[in-house]
Amino acid sequence: MSYEKLNKQLIELVGGKDNIKAVAHCVTRLRLTLKDRDLAKTEEIKNLDGVIDVVSNEVAYQIIVGTHVTDVYNEFMAMLGLKPDGEEIEKPRAKGIKGIASSILVMISETMTSIIEVLLAAGMIAGIMAIISLTGLVSKDSSTYMIFDTLRGGVFHFLPVFIAASAAKRMKLNEYVAMALAVGLLSTNIDGAKGLELFGYNLPTIGYANTFIPILLGVWFLSIVTKYLKKIIPSGLQYFLVPALSLVLTFPVILVVFGPIGTLIGDGVNAFFNVLMSTIGNWIVVMLYAAFQPFLIVLGAANFTYPIVLNFLGTLGYDPIINHAATISDIAVCGAMFGYFLRAKKGHQRQMFGTVSFSALMGITEPAVFGVFVKYRRPFLAVIIGGGLGGLIAGLAGVKTMGFVWGLAALPTYLAGGTSNFIWMVISVIVGFVGAAAVAYGVGIPKEESEEELEEKELVEALESNQGLKQVCIGKIAEGTAIPLSEVSDKAFASGALGKGVGILPVQAEETIISPVEGTVTVAFPTKHAYGIKTKNGVELLIHIGVDTVNLEGKYFEGFVEQGQEVKKGDILAKYQADKVEEAGFDPVIIVVVTNSNDYLDVISASNGQADELLTVIL
Repeated sequence: MSYEKLNKQLIELVGGKDNIKAVAHCVTRLRLTLKDRDLAKTEEIKNLDGVIDVVSNEVAYQIIVGTHVTDVYNEFMAMLGLKPDGEEIEKPRAKGIKGIASSILVMISETMTSIIEVLLAAGMIAGIMAIISLTGLVSKDSSTYMIFDTLRGGVFHFLPVFIAASAAKRMKLNEYVAMALAVGLLSTNIDGAKGLELFGYNLPTIGYANTFIPILLGVWFLSIVTKYLKKIIPSGLQYFLVPALSLVLTFPVILVVFGPIGTLIGDGVNAFFNVLMSTIGNWIVVMLYAAFQPFLIVLGAANFTYPIVLNFLGTLGYDPIINHAATISDIAVCGAMFGYFLRAKKGHQRQMFGTVSFSALMGITEPAVFGVFVKYRRPFLAVIIGGGLGGLIAGLAGVKTMGFVWGLAALPTYLAGGTSNFIWMVISVIVGFVGAAAVAYGVGIPKEESEEELEEKELVEALESNQGLKQVCIGKIAEGTAIPLSEVSDKAFASGALGKGVGILPVQAEETIISPVEGTVTVAFPTKHAYGIKTKNGVELLIHIGVDTVNLEGKYFEGFVEQGQEVKKGDILAKYQADKVEEAGFDPVIIVVVTNSNDYLDVISASNGQADELLTVIL
């Protein structure tokens, strides 16, 4: 949980769970209704890392955390054991074949992610047992070895049960009902049984153990059936009838349709890689994956390989391509960061490179990839060369991964594939590490300039070119008079903690809010009182209509845009009845701030009192 520490501190400092009566949030702040505000330690909360300010008034006890408040709120509610208030905003449906395919891949990836720990555990057990058997402490023929190997093998044999539970949780179904489908498929009467008939239809012989596609499709169909049954069955009877009927209707569909489909897909994947391995060889795939995995991580596509690995393990008993390539790539990332560690002269750089290098060594490369690779770009070249060389060796040697494992800690598991398999994997990893470290050290670290040096450089270049500084103008948003942000009645905005900006005093009973720039709507709050826009230049703009107007729950507001929508300068974002808002006891001022003000040289507000040109962002 990203904000676990912060939320634990907040819960404790507001007086504990028992003192929290209700929780809501707006676009920048948590809004708490406390039973006793005197129990809240406001000054201590203000000093917490991650808290911008605290505003306590007659409306609510408000903890300002910034525009990432939704993530903080969701974790805060989870730690309280509560569900977020209100209905979840419905995500737009995927459109077209590309959108549907993307949704399917995301569903598979998220389902697999939930069960990775148990799959890793099974793989590590296989490695431990291989080491113990090699030392002669336990014989492979002994019952002791059989007992622990059954624990390992049971995870993959009953994989459909784990998939059913994970998929059901994601689809908001009863997990035990979904698991009942998986248990039925794995029963001796169904799994691999021959000569079965269903209403006179001859069922194909299918082994459901170690598979995931039939049950995944089955749980998806179960969600459709369950939803439909709840619409037609009276609520008083749903508890008794819906689970039974949904199982009875879904199970035959899996046997007749999804079982054969899963077999065809699995056979197709195997056939593709068999052709690949028998023609050009799987070595090229191992090499390319080891070289380019950091790019997949940047794109968020690395998880999509999980189904391929599981299919290999279920059908071949080992993975001939993906997981050892991933391990080689991870260690190459570690090597690249170690090369930078040796090259760095500044203390803060050495600390950063050393930290992310160790993280990558343990198989967690996201800190290195997003914290260093994306910034400096040169480390990508180091991994392409180092990881590619290591992957080439592993591919040519025919290294196999015997479980769902990766990272340095997974190396002993390669003994399960034989001593030669282990030795070649170790060689491949060493080559990947050394190669990436050497290249990273050789290409060097791009020179970092201080903020003062950058600012001075840009000013000098601007003066020399006689063209002035690049800038983005934030134009008209509404009819009214611009006032300094410091005069706005909301303390958090007025302090500038949320960014530099201005306020606009409305002059019409009904005000129309228009986009002052061209960009993408990043926030369209359900209560229609707040909107975020990001320009192509990266300027992040927040338009907040009124103070504490989230409590109006959309009354007197009308929205015209949705999150993700592209807007042009002058497009209508919203309309609101300023006079009604004021009559209801709320300040109708329109607040406009650049939330990422610190990313720019300056944000200059209008000084003439007119609302035609509000802000100028100096890039």
